[in-house]
Amino acid sequence: MHQQRAHKSNLLKILSKVLLIIIGGFITAYGLEAILIPNQVSDGGVTGLSIVGSKLFGLPLGLLIGVLNIPFVWLGYKQIGKSFALYSVIGIASLAISASLMHRVPTIIEGDTLLVTVVGGIIIGFGMGLALRNGGALDGIDMLAVLLSRKLPFGTSDLILFLNMFVFIIVSTVFGLQGAILSGLAYFIASKVIHIVEEGLSGSKTFKIITTQPEVMVETIRDRLGRGATYTDAYGGYSNEQFKEITCVINRMEESKIKEIINEIDPAAFVVVYDVAEVKGGNFKKKDIH
Repeated sequence: MHQQRAHKSNLLKILSKVLLIIIGGFITAYGLEAILIPNQVSDGGVTGLSIVGSKLFGLPLGLLIGVLNIPFVWLGYKQIGKSFALYSVIGIASLAISASLMHRVPTIIEGDTLLVTVVGGIIIGFGMGLALRNGGALDGIDMLAVLLSRKLPFGTSDLILFLNMFVFIIVSTVFGLQGAILSGLAYFIASKVIHIVEEGLSGSKTFKIITTQPEVMVETIRDRLGRGATYTDAYGGYSNEQFKEITCVINRMEESKIKEIINEIDPAAFVVVYDVAEVKGGNFKKKDIH
């Protein structure tokens, strides 16, 4: 019985992921067909190359998106894993089919270049982020970037931007320099939105604090933020002095509050702040604030 229930919840999880990836593809296609393409603005990646190809050779965009992504999906399957490749196939198929179906969809913004790039970038970024968050990519170049980031000392997002520079050079041959610059801008906005959607708006941060008053600091953080903290012993490499280093994980909304607390108790405290991609388990729950 328990096994059956686990199997059922697993199946539901997979189905909900698939559904969200399909919705992501649909949203991205809408952003392309209703906003970017009619205004001579392209997207980056394989989609960008497909847009150029469809303009040059008059081939349907959906078909090109499907065909040009095949080698990348194969690469992803070989190097990253079956489920990632499978989810990406679903996402890319959803994007290709939606783009074909929406070919006649009315343009919602015309002429205003800045508005086109901002709104278009936000919509396609939201769609792509939704797919990535659920384990699939909508674009082969994103897969290539994930792969290269494992082999090279660069982050995925840096590599995506680097690979897309070549795409935008090709875009400039069809849409002209202004079209390529606007495409780059839309893509930059999209990449920021992808980051937010993928990691959540509440994104956590880790604060490491070395202070002369660790006990007071931890107590105040607990009382005023409702957050627990841990101590680590730290030694000054030069002075060999012993300190207590405080580590506290908070969500982004609490950042200004914790900075206020640190400044109040020890303005000379040494503070390092990291972005945290994910927080799981432990007691990351907030306690009540008195």
